Amino acid sequence: MLKTESLTKVFLTDEVETTALNQVNFEVKAGEFVAIMGPSGCGKSTLLNIIGLLDNPTGGHYFFDGTDVAKMKESERTHLRRGKIGFVFQSFNLIDELTVAENIGLPLLYLKVPEHERKPRVDAVMERLGITARRSHFPQQLSGGQQQRVAIARAVIAGPKLILADEPTGNLDSAHGHEVMELLAKLNAEGTTVVMVTHSSTDSKRAHRIVNLFDGCIQTGSAAGESHA
Repeated sequence: MLKTESLTKVFLTDEVETTALNQVNFEVKAGEFVAIMGPSGCGKSTLLNIIGLLDNPTGGHYFFDGTDVAKMKESERTHLRRGKIGFVFQSFNLIDELTVAENIGLPLLYLKVPEHERKPRVDAVMERLGITARRSHFPQQLSGGQQQRVAIARAVIAGPKLILADEPTGNLDSAHGHEVMELLAKLNAEGTTVVMVTHSSTDSKRAHRIVNLFDGCIQTGSAAGESHA
């Protein structure tokens, strides 16, 4: 599904050059659940942003569904991203002024899905994730676990091939974090590819494979549950 070759990302600020990713070769097959681990500042989120077509690399190649997208313009990345990639963030990124149902339906609005089609699809995904009773609530009226369920519902509403999760349990207690990981594992079992950035060794065990980053380089890869640096 996705593959990088010699992927490099360099940030320039005030004449200081920082290499966030250094010649990264990385591949994820359709249907996999991959965890990316490493210390803070090692390049995990930078890699996830490039995989999610939110940013371009400085050098190298990135193939998404067989197409080299590394040098695409923002408008081209946006067009490719919509409907194919869903995002789940640590901070939920819900819109406070919108209800649960409205937050979930946003991707369909951007895809210009007619209103009469949006409602049944929103209803179906809320039922699937057990949040139907919260449809008229606003984000501030929900617990952290409930907000992350809404964020996951929003991520899957358009039926993406790929879900990218950046520390999805980082703001949750252990019980709610377990629920969120159960949902991601279930979505993966149903065929959705999942790539997750995490600091949690417990969460990483849900993945099929663990990739370790250090100073912008991939160090080791292991099956989940095996020891890794």
